[in-house]
Amino acid sequence: MGFDQYHEPPDELPAETRTFARLCASLTEEAEAIGWYEQRLAIEPNPVARAVMANAVGEEFKHFSMDLEFLLRQKPEWREIAQGILFKEGDIVERGEAAEAAADEDGDPTLDPAPTGSASLGIGSLRGRDL
Repeated sequence: MGFDQYHEPPDELPAETRTFARLCASLTEEAEAIGWYEQRLAIEPNPVARAVMANAVGEEFKHFSMDLEFLLRQKPEWREIAQGILFKEGDIVERGEAAEAAADEDGDPTLDPAPTGSASLGIGSLRGRDL
């Protein structure tokens, strides 16, 4: 029996990796549910129905946050980057670039610079281009 969240044979994956994949899938599902509720709330005229949906979207956001926290606890390098971005004032993209660079400077092998010596994937260089 296969599952869409796996890209490798599940029976060959360690339990820790399967759990991680489950939480990644759950995070995605919670984000989708939040988006659906936001759309419904945007057009729902009945105040009682809106109140019920507003309560439900709060639950989805709680679950999203719990999933994210679990994943960040499993990946210290992700947590380090997230801490440089989340709950901070200023430009989100600039904060992201700085957080990634700072994490890379810590010598984490999963964040080694690209062969060109840049920690960037080159995506920022695509801004403003008609691709």
